[in-house]
Amino acid sequence: MMKRTFILSLLILTGFLSGFQPASAATVDLRDMDFTRVHPKVRIKDIVELEGARGNQLTGVGLVTGLAGTGDKSPMANQMLRNMLQHFGVTADEKATKSKNVAVVSLTATLPPYTRPGQTIDVSVNALGDAKSLQGGTLLQAPLKGADGVIYAVAQGPVLVGGYSVGGAAASRSKNIPTSGLLPGGALVEREVPTDYTIGGQLALLLRDPDFTTAQRIADAINRQYGAIAYPSDAGRVIVALPGQYVAAPTTFLANVEKLELEPDSVARVAVNERTGTVVMGGDVKISSVAVAHGGLTVSVQEDPNVVQPEPFSGGTTAVERRTDITVNEDGTSMIAMPATTTVRELVRVMNAIGAPPRDIIEILQAIAKAGALHGELVNM
Repeated sequence: MMKRTFILSLLILTGFLSGFQPASAATVDLRDMDFTRVHPKVRIKDIVELEGARGNQLTGVGLVTGLAGTGDKSPMANQMLRNMLQHFGVTADEKATKSKNVAVVSLTATLPPYTRPGQTIDVSVNALGDAKSLQGGTLLQAPLKGADGVIYAVAQGPVLVGGYSVGGAAASRSKNIPTSGLLPGGALVEREVPTDYTIGGQLALLLRDPDFTTAQRIADAINRQYGAIAYPSDAGRVIVALPGQYVAAPTTFLANVEKLELEPDSVARVAVNERTGTVVMGGDVKISSVAVAHGGLTVSVQEDPNVVQPEPFSGGTTAVERRTDITVNEDGTSMIAMPATTTVRELVRVMNAIGAPPRDIIEILQAIAKAGALHGELVNM
């Protein structure tokens, strides 16, 4: 039996059509929800970072031992094992160090700002060779270097793997990625990175989501509290001069500033993901006058062959009589008229009214944008 289904849906007509509203328009009652405020008030510390206070990436190469035959088969692991043994005064030939219980791994970590020697950081461990699994292995002491080639931390310890890989001659099974693991707190910091965020009696706040309006509001919030000491240099940076009483105590000043609240602003944006059917619409999205027609046409083609047998001793042959059943089902089309300056509240009500699933909503939004009626940025993830 063969079944073919063809779905034809989605029609967007620009222009204003008035009067028609289907009975299902009130499927979801949004009257109890408050859409008057698009952006809530947030603290400055939640939307900015301090210039000069940044993390630094560290990398290294190490050797994981103690694997149950799931290590590297490549000469790279053998060579690294011999080098390690020579470091401890042990001389071994290539045959003596040939083992599947070791694996060469890459090490990556981030050294956060304000981290001092003696503190620990997490390390990510990933196999470099053809190892099948790092489960049960222990990383031997390995240095972690910055981009300048200086050692900032040293990593060592048991590797935690969030997966497994087992198999035999005829079957195998795996879960997650067994060749990638983590050392929680597995690196000991040996050197700190100097942090200087006050230069010439000034400091700079960097917006995580650059916006001219938000930058100006940050400056206004600081100026209302401390006088005219802040101004935005661009959409992503606000310069703040330290008040005289805080020149010797900038940390106290920052602790007070980051608690100030303001209402941020952002570009009207609709984010869609066609792979997962996810749609996220900002509350400040507006659309022009537009009409949306959503209908479906389903054509089902079903093959139902019938075997015909000849009469006994007739000399005939068995034949197959082909029969095809075609069914056409055309659903009723819903036409929704949306007036100009429609907000996200009306947009959600319309999508629910036409009974569109998330993937169809994505197609509708893309068509509205193509028609020039969507006033905002459509982001395809």
